[in-house]
Amino acid sequence: MNSLQRNQGQSMARHSTVRVFVPGDTTARSMGADAVAEEITRLAVKPKGSVEVIRNGSRGLYWLEPLVEVEREGERFAYGPIEPSDVSGLFAADFLNSNDHPKALGSTESIPYLAAQSRLTFCRVGITEPLSLEDYQKYGGYKGLEKAVGMAGDEIISTVTESGLRGRGGAAFPTGIKWKTVLETSAEQKYITCNADEGDSGTFADRMIMESDPFVLIEGMTIAGLAVGATQGYIYLRAEYPLAIEIMTKAIAIAYSAGYLGKNVTGSSKIFHLEVREAAGAYICGEETAMLESLEGKRGQIRFRPPLPAVKGLFGAPTVVNNVITLASVPIILAKGADYYKNYGSGRSRGTLTVQLSGNIERAGLVEIAFGQPLGQFLEEFGGDTATGRPIRAVQAGGPLGAYLHPSQFKTPLDYEAFAEIGAMIGHGGLVVFDDSTDMGEQARFAMEFCAIESCGKCTPCRIGSVRGVEVIDRIRNGENEHMNLELLRDLCDTMIEGSLCALGGMAPFPVISVLDHFSEDMRARDPKRT
Repeated sequence: MNSLQRNQGQSMARHSTVRVFVPGDTTARSMGADAVAEEITRLAVKPKGSVEVIRNGSRGLYWLEPLVEVEREGERFAYGPIEPSDVSGLFAADFLNSNDHPKALGSTESIPYLAAQSRLTFCRVGITEPLSLEDYQKYGGYKGLEKAVGMAGDEIISTVTESGLRGRGGAAFPTGIKWKTVLETSAEQKYITCNADEGDSGTFADRMIMESDPFVLIEGMTIAGLAVGATQGYIYLRAEYPLAIEIMTKAIAIAYSAGYLGKNVTGSSKIFHLEVREAAGAYICGEETAMLESLEGKRGQIRFRPPLPAVKGLFGAPTVVNNVITLASVPIILAKGADYYKNYGSGRSRGTLTVQLSGNIERAGLVEIAFGQPLGQFLEEFGGDTATGRPIRAVQAGGPLGAYLHPSQFKTPLDYEAFAEIGAMIGHGGLVVFDDSTDMGEQARFAMEFCAIESCGKCTPCRIGSVRGVEVIDRIRNGENEHMNLELLRDLCDTMIEGSLCALGGMAPFPVISVLDHFSEDMRARDPKRT
């Protein structure tokens, strides 16, 4: 482009509305995005043209937040991380028309962290304005529901089953099988419930979806309702997510007004109603049956199984219980077909995995990739070094109940079965990184302490075993009968795994066992005079 063309282009940009995007999700706001947006709006009165500041969702590149994007000729260019004090410099560098600024990152889509991803479930996140139904439809929204309303329930379920979609909440149970059970269970009333009580450490994908692309969850739940014959849905949403509650509530109202919810979904005469229910603020309510108890207005406690919720769930009726990412993955499967989705991934782990990188890591954020990439390669490509610059000592996968993975296990692919083979789990996709200054004995103790605090108290192995676990670890680290107590700790872990009613007590030993197996040097007395 010659100088004359460049000047003409700049002149056009200066005399027309330029769209500037500043994320409005919780994480970006906590890092100063509101102040950045206000400063851009304040200074935007000085250029001759007008500037429209749009609060989109975060792209998930959290080490670059607040990330500011400018749209030029249909392409977005990124700058970040931007402090309010940087904004005047952006205008001085003519950032609306030029990339000549120290914090210019070039085309957003070309940023390596984003370019290396396969965004299916998160294809709109960070691109659209969250509560713009027009934006949602423009970028492929409601295409899946349009197909679903013309299909029989078993046809919808067959498509979901063929795609290989499995629950993204932890257990990785095949979604289609769960839905088929609800469809085939006779009842006057059936329910769709979304477990949005995202309580695992290092996880934020559910919140990102709800704050950045709420209609995809609404669409996914509506399709699930049509598939199994359910006419009512509930989103059990984490109380600690006030912005997500606000956005989901507004999005549901918009969907009703547009005919995507209610007594005549998209004019099909099919019925589906949806509402948000604020969660009780207890970790145990992330377990599906405790969640159902809480939805019914009771104390969040585990139910005995069988019967399964798919047969006898909410208010005793057949109930689908899926988490946010599972349900948000459904629209693209219906829109583009089962083959399109299952062509991503490996083995029995089909589609994409939303990995949330946090802890002691240089580039924290959300990454959506196909299953199968080795853990170590993933950490190197997306996470970079630790934030402290020290070597990685361990990575905890799957939340506070997940095993601590040793660097010798980093060749393991991100795959459900591969992780299970090494005594680990992918769970909700959270990866928390620890450097070599971490006391892994303390981390093992924390796992038992966490279980003791969060136990619903229904079963003895969890309620009592976790308390005894803390005591035994303390005795080991105080040098009291170390060998005997190490054996006792393993026996106690076995008892909790085999005897607990739910995953809280049944999996709390996993972090402890992983420390015993791979970081045994930290499960020793802190006093050199040990017995």
